[in-house]
Amino acid sequence: MKIILSGGGTLGPVTPLLAVVEAYRKSHPEARFVWVGTKNGPERELVEKYQIPFFVITSGKLRRYFSLKNFIDIFKLIIGFFHSLVFLIQEKPDLIISAGGFVSVPLHWAGVVVGVPAWVHQQDVLPGLANRLIAPFAKKITTAVKDSMKFFSEEKTEWIGNPSRDLSATNSTESRNRFGIPAKAPVLLAMGGGTGSFRVNQIVVEALQYLPEDWHVIHLAGKERPKQMAINATKIFENYRVYDFFTDEMKDAYASADVVVCRGGFASITELAALSKPAIILPMSETHQEENAKFFSEQNAVIVLDEKIATGLELAQVAKDLMSDSAQRMKMGKKLHEILPKTGEKKIVGIIDGLLK
Repeated sequence: MKIILSGGGTLGPVTPLLAVVEAYRKSHPEARFVWVGTKNGPERELVEKYQIPFFVITSGKLRRYFSLKNFIDIFKLIIGFFHSLVFLIQEKPDLIISAGGFVSVPLHWAGVVVGVPAWVHQQDVLPGLANRLIAPFAKKITTAVKDSMKFFSEEKTEWIGNPSRDLSATNSTESRNRFGIPAKAPVLLAMGGGTGSFRVNQIVVEALQYLPEDWHVIHLAGKERPKQMAINATKIFENYRVYDFFTDEMKDAYASADVVVCRGGFASITELAALSKPAIILPMSETHQEENAKFFSEQNAVIVLDEKIATGLELAQVAKDLMSDSAQRMKMGKKLHEILPKTGEKKIVGIIDGLLK
């Protein structure tokens, strides 16, 4: 039995599929997985930690606005389609699973030609173009949010919540010790995303000068952004630690955090929901992240700041207000967990087994 997983460019389409791998391996240890991702994305390092072979397929990215790059990327999609055909004929998979990302588009189209069934999972509140292009050809569609079901065929769509990796830590004190943080010190975890957001990183660094000296800040700045600004900040704020990327350390960072600052990507929000963590969201402007943030904010599950006008002072004040109100933090974490339930392992196994019959 061989299952192809696809997604990359960011970690958004990646982490829920790794949760699928974790769940299915428990009951089917004989199952083989292969990953199709992007050449320069951050996903390879994380995927290979799961001992999954990693392959790159050419793919373009179609934009919903006018851009000359669309004309070039159309040819990339065509090349990617034929590349995918050869790849699938050689690998002979039994199933293709994706959760978005344009690298999945030519692969799924080729899968239709060679007769490989597909499962497409929709994370964001509003479907992205990649999932819109491949969902009609999928045998099974699932959604993280119930409201998203209306965008797809009723006959083959099911709301299941969102798969999430097991990121629970056994002992939060031990997790803090790994970062050199005292047991009762307030901890702010700031994440700029897998590739790193310059704007989020900038606001976080600006906020440091307004935070209490006894706070500790873990800043996951991303792999593809200049770090000099953050490195300089380590000389100013004694308890500030900046990192490029986490794999196994992620569970300890979550366990250490009292409040989390992050983008509005669904992968991050899902992990926060699974752990019932209170969050301050800085969604990327004019993207699906704004819809995600709005959806959860309207239900009082997160606090949202506008990256265009937010300042370090504003972030610091919001973080201090939240840090000082343990009841509010607990309420927000619980609400987020209720709105976005973690997909049960039995459900994941059942879907895959059903598609393999």
